[in-house]
Amino acid sequence: MILLDPDLDPDPPPPSTSVKRKSAANSSDLSLPTARTLSRFLSEAQAAVGIPGQVTVLLTSDQMLRSLNRRFRRKNKATDVLSFPVDATALGAEDIAGDLAISVPTARRQAAGQGHSLSTEIKVLILHGLLHLAGYDHEADTGQMARREQFLRAKLRLPLGLIERAAVKKGPTPKPAAKAKRP
Repeated sequence: MILLDPDLDPDPPPPSTSVKRKSAANSSDLSLPTARTLSRFLSEAQAAVGIPGQVTVLLTSDQMLRSLNRRFRRKNKATDVLSFPVDATALGAEDIAGDLAISVPTARRQAAGQGHSLSTEIKVLILHGLLHLAGYDHEADTGQMARREQFLRAKLRLPLGLIERAAVKKGPTPKPAAKAKRP
């Protein structure tokens, strides 16, 4: 189920500074996709990840993601996607997989930076969030989530994922300088 925060401005005015896109061929629509489009993708991605039960996706603001991040993760900053798995011991838990919250303004900035549509970026974020709901944690594992995300992105025809972007941004791990040998 896709929910739109009523306080979210779905199509804000374009930013005053120009945003460079990766290429003119990739410049795309930064308007909010329809709930129907995202619902279809959510179903397809959920099946690919193998998560039964209902997933609710809230499309909201940076302010709301910052508030949720502060409350649940003790991190006082906005982020792109948060995942809230259901408590397996809760009544009716077998019918509910969990919830995702996605910041549309952050997704819009990331889409512009990647040179693709807002729809594509939200789909990347949905997939990433679903993997967290499935129990993956890229902050604690040894690459399992990154490999699974890469495989599923290819299957779902999505561009570079969040984990890979972070790795590219970080760059290769530098090798320690060789110690000079004494003659």
